[in-house]
Amino acid sequence: MNYNKKTFYLFLGPILIAFLMVVVIPLVIGVYYSFTEWNGRMDQTPNFIGMANYIALFKDEGFLNAFLFTVKFTVVSVISINVIGFSLALLVTKKLKISNAMRTIFFMPNLIGGLILGFIWQFIFMGVFETLGNLTGFSFFQGWLATANTGFWGLVIVMVWQMSGYLMIIYIAALQNIPKSLLEAADIDGASGWAKTRYIIFPMVAPAFTISLFLTLANSFKLFDQNLSLTNGGPGGATEMLALNIYKTAYTFTNYGGAQAKAVVFFILVAGITIIQVAINKKKEVEM
Repeated sequence: MNYNKKTFYLFLGPILIAFLMVVVIPLVIGVYYSFTEWNGRMDQTPNFIGMANYIALFKDEGFLNAFLFTVKFTVVSVISINVIGFSLALLVTKKLKISNAMRTIFFMPNLIGGLILGFIWQFIFMGVFETLGNLTGFSFFQGWLATANTGFWGLVIVMVWQMSGYLMIIYIAALQNIPKSLLEAADIDGASGWAKTRYIIFPMVAPAFTISLFLTLANSFKLFDQNLSLTNGGPGGATEMLALNIYKTAYTFTNYGGAQAKAVVFFILVAGITIIQVAINKKKEVEM
């Protein structure tokens, strides 16, 4: 083994060991537990029951409702975050005096942890909005998070507010890599602003769209901390998402086998959807 290979394995080894211990081994153990009946206590031996947990989860109304709610939330969030993130990127790449300050302001929500963010917005929706409703008499401000509809839009608002600035940075990098000669040639040919955006900017930032859609799809499907701190799945489980449903199955109902079966199905869903999305978007990318 030559010196370069030794150096390669020296750097790769610790990361590979950590990946095996933190990701691969727990995944394999989790798949095994999904075929067992186990309450999570170490003094109880898991009882192998085959496919019973997987059959039960497809009859679990709470899990199916959480799945439908998560899909609805993901569709709305992915579209909103990418549209707003791209719009912010277009705005701050204009030669404005406050562009740098705007970038900082728009990115700052991404630095706040999910649980803290959820509690902050819970105070805004239930405290500030309620006060505004009492002062103005507008019913729009009253009862936020008290219904499934307002709870849904509350989660969407928090998710969009947190992630739009992060995607803005990705889109800024893509926009700044567009050759100026293409835009100058379009200006000489008399192309309108929409024509330049549609035929030059959109195709050239396609790789950024691929990355951004991947990130927003994965993060929206896996949303847990904001869901826990903002609504905790209420009212009556109407805003419970898949990650929170799995968490409650394991730690509230102490059904670790059933929770692991849900987690395996959840993993397959997220992995399948994101792989398909990346494959489709890759075909639309323009190579320089």
